[in-house]
Amino acid sequence: MSGLVCRNCGSALHHTFADLGESPLANSFLRPEQLASHEPVYPLHARVCSDCFLVQLPEFERPENIFADYAYFSSFSESWLRHARESAESAIRRFHLGPESLVVEVASNDGYLLQYFRERGIPVLGIEPAENVASAARDKGIPTLTRFFGLRAAADLHAAGQQADLLVANNVLAHVPDLGDFVAGLKRALKPAGTLLLEFPHLLRLIEESQFDTIYHEHFSYFSFLTAEDVLARRGLSVFDVEEVPTHGGSLRIFARHAEADSAGPEPRVAHLRARELAAGLRDVRSYEAFGRKTCEVKRALLAFLNESRAASKSVVGYGAPAKGNTLLNYCGVGPGLLAYTADISPHKQGLFLPGSHIPIYPPGKIRETRPDYVLILPWNLREEITQQLAFIREWGGRFVIPIPTTQVLA
Repeated sequence: MSGLVCRNCGSALHHTFADLGESPLANSFLRPEQLASHEPVYPLHARVCSDCFLVQLPEFERPENIFADYAYFSSFSESWLRHARESAESAIRRFHLGPESLVVEVASNDGYLLQYFRERGIPVLGIEPAENVASAARDKGIPTLTRFFGLRAAADLHAAGQQADLLVANNVLAHVPDLGDFVAGLKRALKPAGTLLLEFPHLLRLIEESQFDTIYHEHFSYFSFLTAEDVLARRGLSVFDVEEVPTHGGSLRIFARHAEADSAGPEPRVAHLRARELAAGLRDVRSYEAFGRKTCEVKRALLAFLNESRAASKSVVGYGAPAKGNTLLNYCGVGPGLLAYTADISPHKQGLFLPGSHIPIYPPGKIRETRPDYVLILPWNLREEITQQLAFIREWGGRFVIPIPTTQVLA
């Protein structure tokens, strides 16, 4: 533990948030010929800073090695696309965006969000480090730069006259090990009167609902509102509004601007959320240290269900191959003996195997073919979308199971 320091404020890290053992990288899916080879694993031990309360993992693998060829494509989720469209339409109305504006998205994936601005005639630019994903965006007509974002990239945008009226960084803040460089880059890439829009999973919801499976090596940091506000303020950005949104099991959408341009002050929701987090103990390190007990309870409940199902000769398969599912399965020690396979809609994952557990990934049609008794929904945050898509399992009496906040068989 010695030598670890907070990536936000530089304080030494002495307190454990969650120790989930050792695990491979959550998106390092395996081809069949790799199953017999050595699979690297790394400690999955999240700690909390007792000064700024940033929850974080050490950097075991460089982002260049994680995201150079990425298996996650945002556009395969219908509910995520609806969320993106609604977010774009709301921003266009609120900030009066039009043909003279520029919307820039950092970690723009396959153009899932920028396409809705482009449809309204608003110029857009994506910045995406994974070439395979960026290529899919360019195929949709979304101008996309393939590079990692930080101060250097922001300086290049500035020099090219491409500072943003609206700068979006959704679900990327957790993925950057050098927070200072990244957030300073956001400030540099924003026009003097521009708006920064950030979305990220809310640490308060993670704690309240035992969402430990959202902890994996690709997520270097986990943010409360109080800590996110501190991270931005240290780099000259001021939060003026916040919204709570349902994505990823409960996320925050933060609106910020240059501190020197913040004459109006924040909306009332900012003070309300600060007060809620303080009341929940998010400025008390003991609140974080107690979280480990919740992870053990989730593990016991899932293993009890899977073992009881096997003893009763009931078949259980998974649905989805999300990163969070790999944290869950590896922490709980679940392999093909307890979960025969998982099915995923993305062709980029089909035919591969989950890291660590070596559970095979099939197309969704495999579920109709094998008629399992239970389908364990690994991306539990998409349970409504998935239960609608797979409603046909009720034809043979099949039932859905979710593992978070505890194992529950849905009616």
